[in-house]
Amino acid sequence: MTDSLVPSVRLNDGHDIPQLGFGVFKVDPVETERIVTDALEAGYRHIDTARIYGNEEGVGRAIAASGIPREELYVTTKLWNDDQGGDSARAAFDASLERLGLDYVDLYLVHWPVPTKDRYVEAWNALAGIRETGRSRSIGVSNHLVPHLERLAAETGVTPAVNQIELSPYHQQRDVVAYCAEHGIAVEAWGPLGQGKTDLLGDPAVVGIAERHGVSPAQALLRWHLQRGFIVFPKTTSRARMEENLDVFGFELDATEVAQLDALPPTGEHADPMVIGA
Repeated sequence: MTDSLVPSVRLNDGHDIPQLGFGVFKVDPVETERIVTDALEAGYRHIDTARIYGNEEGVGRAIAASGIPREELYVTTKLWNDDQGGDSARAAFDASLERLGLDYVDLYLVHWPVPTKDRYVEAWNALAGIRETGRSRSIGVSNHLVPHLERLAAETGVTPAVNQIELSPYHQQRDVVAYCAEHGIAVEAWGPLGQGKTDLLGDPAVVGIAERHGVSPAQALLRWHLQRGFIVFPKTTSRARMEENLDVFGFELDATEVAQLDALPPTGEHADPMVIGA
């Protein structure tokens, strides 16, 4: 299995992003190079990291050692909450590039809005400037709710290419997804399999769909994300699980199955963008 079957999503700035990638949230920095090397060997070409993960260096080393041409890779990193001032944001971006060992990233995100500090608009303006330099091909946000997105639009006129949010059938954030669809903002899903916070993988609807297709519950869930049009990057440290998560293009959920997962009720506790970073 390689990434050749992974479709791309066309962003509102004209760039394409692979719809399925590999996330390194909570991946031990000491193990990151090995794990990302495994992911690249398994066929992933889209890697999602962040300054706060502490593993940009490992991602960069794996990329450098892979021999894969840079233009075949898609790399995302993120601006942390402490660096949302304009000058701080630019310095933080420079530092991320240095840690990654790259001349540019494909996507740079404001990690959280942190409304109590009220600097996310300033940060967003800084990212717009970074995009103008070409050192980040696209820019976007993460964990931004509708009021945050509305304010960015009203005060800057610059629309994010993506909004990366916690998203699964148990936490669908329908209002955010609807706003993004209306305004041409691609939705990226973090925690697409529930992050172990709930028994989503054991939900009878998920298990039943998986059994009908002869796939794992995780594969059924990833297929739901893809068919909903979301960009998704499951995280795992297991090479076998990496390969399983990438092997989701040989089957398709029917409309009834998609609707069945769409109808699952909200379940579990989830990150609150209104308070994180306060």
